[in-house]
Order: sequence, then structure tokens, then C-alpha cells
Amino acid sequence: MAPVPASVAKQAELLRLDGNTFFKKDRIGAAIDAYTEAITLCPDVAVYWTNRALCHRRRNDWTRVEEDCRKALELDNSSVKAHYMLGLSLLERRDYTNGIKELEKLEISSIGIGSWKGANPVSYMVEEIWQVLAKAKYTEWENLSSERSWRLQSLKEECEKALTERYLLDIGVNGEGKEEAASHSEQLQYLAEVFECASSSDNRREVPDYLCCKITLDIFRDPVITPCGITYERGVLLDHLQKVGRFDPITRVHLEPQQLVPNLAIKEAVQSFLKEHGWAYRFG
Repeated sequence: MAPVPASVAKQAELLRLDGNTFFKKDRIGAAIDAYTEAITLCPDVAVYWTNRALCHRRRNDWTRVEEDCRKALELDNSSVKAHYMLGLSLLERRDYTNGIKELEKLEISSIGIGSWKGANPVSYMVEEIWQVLAKAKYTEWENLSSERSWRLQSLKEECEKALTERYLLDIGVNGEGKEEAASHSEQLQYLAEVFECASSSDNRREVPDYLCCKITLDIFRDPVITPCGITYERGVLLDHLQKVGRFDPITRVHLEPQQLVPNLAIKEAVQSFLKEHGWAYRFG
């Protein structure tokens, strides 16, 4: 595509600024028109597409949100807003698998969630992304858990039926005796234990303390360790250092932000725990 003349690019940028002004005044229709004109002049600028997608989001027009975000990502695959709003649009369509995949790209990208914590000006967006992602993963787990529970219960009933039929056949041939009755009861008990074990990962329980921040008591998202060997949630600790004082909240030892080190072992343990126990996303 031929380069856009500087005068045209300048006009498109002025239209973007007009769109921003309209959006702030909640004149969404006018903002969409301004961004659309900017796109017409400079269709290869990703931010024009994401800005218009934001307007469509305000109107809950998720089909158009998805269309504009996909176009923005064709132009700039590192666009945080495009990945985020595309993830939202997919979740609104109950496409949890692909919606979660889009949101997870923000966690593993070079500008991922972990690197935004604390005083970063977009930290508010980090929290919003985490909450949406956690809610989506919990909903996905809840749906899968219900399906697993139904399948396990159906299979258990079939197994119990087969054991009972076998038991009735045995006593019909050999007559009922204490050994047969005891064996049947033992088999049913063992069967119940097997299915209890199979469903154990879906049973809610307390999240282990070592996976939770000592300040918030929530499960870690971005754990960092201090020189004293205590692990905290990065954003919460940075907020403490900024607003309360430059010291460790527990040991009271002097502490500077640059002394914090990512606790990768705990982060990996949290990810492993959440993978096995999706219910724990409600504790984030």
C-alpha cells in the first residue's frame, strides 16, 4: 500500500483526537464517526481500530468489537487493548476457551501483566484483566466440573448396577451367604472410594497458605520475595511502600522497590494449583 501523505496522516490524527473528545463526553455515535473517518484515511493504524472497538464495547456491540479488534491485531499483534477486548467479546459469546486464550496472551507477552504491576499508569487495567480472566476461568471450570460430575455419577450408577446384577446372579446360582454379601458390600465401598478420588480435584477446600499473600490473603498472581525471605503480591507491596513507608510490612526492615525479586517457584506452584483446582480462581 502506498505511503499516506503527511497531510492525510495529520488529518486522521486530528479525527482521532476529536473521537477521544466525543468519547469522554459520552457522545459515542460521534466518536465512532470520527474514528471511522480516521480509518478511512489511514486504515493501517491499529489504534484507530481499537478506539472504535472501545466505542462498540460501550454499546455492547460485541460482534463489531471482535471485528475491529481482529483488524487491529492484524496491524499490531502486540496491542494490549485489542487482545483484551477481543477476549471480552469471545467471553460474551460464551466462547470461554478462545476468550481465555486471548487474555492469557497478555500474561505471557513482553508487556504482560506481571510487568505492569505497581506504579505503572495502566495498573488499573491489569486488575481489570485479572478479574475478567479469573471469572472466565472459574466459569469454564464450573461448566466442565458440572459435566464431569454428571458423567462420573452416570458411570458410577452403571457400575453399581453391574455389580448388583452380578451379585444377584451369584446368589441365584449358589444361594445367598455371608461371604457373598460381604464381598458385594466391599466392592460397592471400593467403587465409592474410586469415584470419590476421581472427583477430588473438583472438591472445594482451603487454598494452602504458602500460595496466598500475607497481606491480602488472596491467592498470588505476581509474587515477589523480599530480602527477608517473605513473599508478597507485587502490586500490594508496591502500594504499601508508596503509601505507608519503605519497610517490610511484617519484619519492618527497610525495603526499596528495586530489592523485590520475582518468586518464580511460588508463581509456578500457583499456576499448577489453579490448573488442577479451577475453583480457586474465586480466591483471587
